[in-house]
Amino acid sequence: MNKVIRFLPLVLFVALGIVLFRGLSLDPTSLPSALIGKPFPEFSLAVVNDAQRTVTKADLKSGIKLVNVWGTWCPSCRVEHSFLLELSKSKRFSLYGLNYDDERGLAQQWLARLGDPYEFSAFDEQGKLSMNLGVYAAPETFVVDDLGIIRKRFAGPIDARVWRREFEPLIIQIEKERKQRSN
Repeated sequence: MNKVIRFLPLVLFVALGIVLFRGLSLDPTSLPSALIGKPFPEFSLAVVNDAQRTVTKADLKSGIKLVNVWGTWCPSCRVEHSFLLELSKSKRFSLYGLNYDDERGLAQQWLARLGDPYEFSAFDEQGKLSMNLGVYAAPETFVVDDLGIIRKRFAGPIDARVWRREFEPLIIQIEKERKQRSN
C-alpha cells in the first residue's frame, strides 16, 4: 500500500500531462454548437443606428445569410472589419451584424467611421439573442442557409484565407443544394 501511494503523484502528473497535451491539438476556432442544423432563433431587437426601428427574424432576407457578432471593445472585430466590407459587396449572401455587449453610441460611431457592411446590425442590449446562439466572445460568424437553418459557427476573425478555407466551400454547397431543390 505504501508503494502505491508513492507512485500516485507520478500517475496524476502523467494523466494531467496527457490531458494538457490533448488540449494543444484542439482548434480553438472550431466550436461545437447545439444549434448546427437547427433554425436560427426568433428575436426582436432594435437596430444599432435607429433605436426606434425593431427587427425580427422575418427581416432577414431570403437566401444565404451571414450573421456576424461584433463589438467595439473587440480588437479582432476591428481586424476583420475591412474584410467584412469587401464581403458585403457579394450578391451570393446577405451580411447581418449582431452588436454584442456594447454601448449603442460607440457602435454607431464605429459604423460611421469604419463603414457599415451590414444590411442591419441588431443591438443586443440584454444579450438574449447572443445567449440563444451560444456566443461567448466576438467575433463569431454564423452561416444560415436559405431555409433559415444554421449551418456553421465560426469563432475568430475572418480574412481571405479563413474565408477560402472555412466559408467558401459551405457557400458553394448551399448554392448547389438550393439549385437541386429548385429542379
